[in-house]
Amino acid sequence: MSIEPEITQELIENHGLNSEEYKRLTETIGRIPTYTELGIFSAMWNEHCSYKSSKKWLRTLPTEGPQVICGPGENAGIVDIGDGDAIVFKMESHNHPSYIEPYQGAATGVGGILRDVFTMGARPIAAMNSLSFGEFDHPKTKSLINGVVEGVGGYGNCFGVPTVGGEVRFHSAYNGNCLVNAFAAGIAKTDSIFYSAASGVGMPVVYLGAKTGRDGVGGATMASAEFDDTIEDKRPTVQVGDPFTEKRLMEATLELMQTGAVISIQDMGAAGLTCSAVEMGDKGNLGVKLNLEDVPQREENMTAYEMMLSESQERMLMVLKPELENIARAVFEKWDLDFAIVGETIAEDRFLVIHNGKVKADLPLKALSGTAPEYDRPWVETPKAKELKNIPDIDPIKGLLSILGSANYGSKSWVYEQYDTMVMADTLIHPGSDSGVVRIHGSNKAVAFTSDVSPRYCKANPFEGGKQAVAEAYRNLSATGAKPLATTDNMNFGNPEKPEIMGQFVGCIKGIAEAVSILDMPIVSGNVSLYNETDGSAILPTPTIGAVGLLNNINEIIQYKPNDGNELVLIGITNGHLGQSALMKELFNREEGDAPTVDLHAEKIAGNFVRSCHKQKLITAAHDISDGGIATAAVEMAMAANIGVSLIDGNTGWYFGEDQGRYLLACEDSNALIKAAELAGVPAQTIGRFGNEEIKLGSAVIKLNDVTEVHETILKSLVN
Repeated sequence: MSIEPEITQELIENHGLNSEEYKRLTETIGRIPTYTELGIFSAMWNEHCSYKSSKKWLRTLPTEGPQVICGPGENAGIVDIGDGDAIVFKMESHNHPSYIEPYQGAATGVGGILRDVFTMGARPIAAMNSLSFGEFDHPKTKSLINGVVEGVGGYGNCFGVPTVGGEVRFHSAYNGNCLVNAFAAGIAKTDSIFYSAASGVGMPVVYLGAKTGRDGVGGATMASAEFDDTIEDKRPTVQVGDPFTEKRLMEATLELMQTGAVISIQDMGAAGLTCSAVEMGDKGNLGVKLNLEDVPQREENMTAYEMMLSESQERMLMVLKPELENIARAVFEKWDLDFAIVGETIAEDRFLVIHNGKVKADLPLKALSGTAPEYDRPWVETPKAKELKNIPDIDPIKGLLSILGSANYGSKSWVYEQYDTMVMADTLIHPGSDSGVVRIHGSNKAVAFTSDVSPRYCKANPFEGGKQAVAEAYRNLSATGAKPLATTDNMNFGNPEKPEIMGQFVGCIKGIAEAVSILDMPIVSGNVSLYNETDGSAILPTPTIGAVGLLNNINEIIQYKPNDGNELVLIGITNGHLGQSALMKELFNREEGDAPTVDLHAEKIAGNFVRSCHKQKLITAAHDISDGGIATAAVEMAMAANIGVSLIDGNTGWYFGEDQGRYLLACEDSNALIKAAELAGVPAQTIGRFGNEEIKLGSAVIKLNDVTEVHETILKSLVN
């Protein structure tokens, strides 16, 4: 028989609660909590679950639109794509676990986001990931990238979902805290969507899936704190995943949903049984009673505390129509998964946890969720960046090789070749392009996916950086021919108790809000990951944007590869902005100057024009211009098609500046394209031609094969 420890100040602090929060806890329940109750409050009131530092600002994000079926607050967001079909999608972080245990941290991040999608009745059709690592000469970076990539691929490949896009970056700010952001999307019928709000008193609460173990106990609390020299002690808080069990869980869940037995259903993610039960009760204005002796367990003598806080993977919680219990049970037994009635809904505002006949927790349920602490953290605006000065003249070929031959901008094929990109045979555009594209099986429709952020911009100018992340996602979708629909965000920042960090968060939120409003890409889901610091050193502000776009017909897809002899047309205005640019970072190791400004109205006009050009058959291929400017984008197109490209003469700013709102369009007849641009009010000029086997930047020349060799081998040489 276990003896619960005495509630001491040290124990309270170890649970991530400050003195004011603990005082609020005791006032809420009118007594000192039990050990299990302390754990439950810790799980529900930590940053990872309650968003107590970010809720105020998250409410300012535009979340509605005619395409939106379900916005933030559920397991995932949902948008309508017509014909009775909907796309369900979300992005979430698994940063802290992945730094501690790279393989399992990344793998269970993928597993968790997939559950968020199929919990709502959607079959996953695509995955992406956005990964941020430290410098390559840092002693942990090589093992982190190898472990994380293996974990992402190991779980996604075994589960059977194609990974169609993402990002990989390297910067010293991530030396002590890598970022692993996982995205998943699924297809559902608009009349067969499932939500988490419980309803009906006396309804059975059913545990589904794998058994509960001690892995991941306290994981949500760990994810809500900075790292220090005790990091290795946190290894047991990382969950262990099993993709084959998750595959069976998905099939069983989707089959169960067809029986009509499901009243509500919730993934067991962060804080496990605690969070899933509380959220279902809170959304349905009901209480929940749990009998823990009925919880399937894979380890002996588990305590109530351990069961309530375990984050064992591949588990769900459901409220069931009692008359269909036998039918529902038969489905899960067929798939060799646990199905156990572990409690019931009750009328009172009460979260009652019983173990072996003893009450281990008796709490007001609403207080755990709806009345969690909410902070208006003090913040200071990021100071205006100093003007970038003393830009030396460079050989453009040297500048090109410094960018395309760097770990940040070299080919990421070593990464995505470890992922299954073709499972289910509906992937139409693979990783390595502007957006991944997946056909809606059995139709001519397709959906495009992209993930974007430029953290250096966000540090220099959070407002413009937040705008730019959304704008680049908009451009990547438009360059593929897809109409942008909606976004999900993953807000990765340092310690919000520091006013300068909170200022970064506020600035990025304001920029994102303005951009998604003007570009008609509402935020429908997301995740906040704070306290990404080690020994007081924070990551770069990294508000990752995952975006989804629609192609009503696969013939609307714009290719990335130009044809031999195509002319090259530049869309948008070039002023030669080099502040915070890839060139300055990779060639001179200078992170100076302001982020580029983003004209959102110009972005919208240009994106609409690019998509219309393809429908008018005016263009062969398209590519957005982002990091590295015109020269980098043009050579990326050339390498994709294995043909050379010649550009007109220009200066360093013209070749490598990162002005926003620009595209490169390959076409047979540039005169016709430029006339169309004039009619649309879009700046356009012919700047080059594809052909031969050389890269020509004005009078500077290099063989295409020499650039390709450097570009393709840099990352492979660093990780092996």
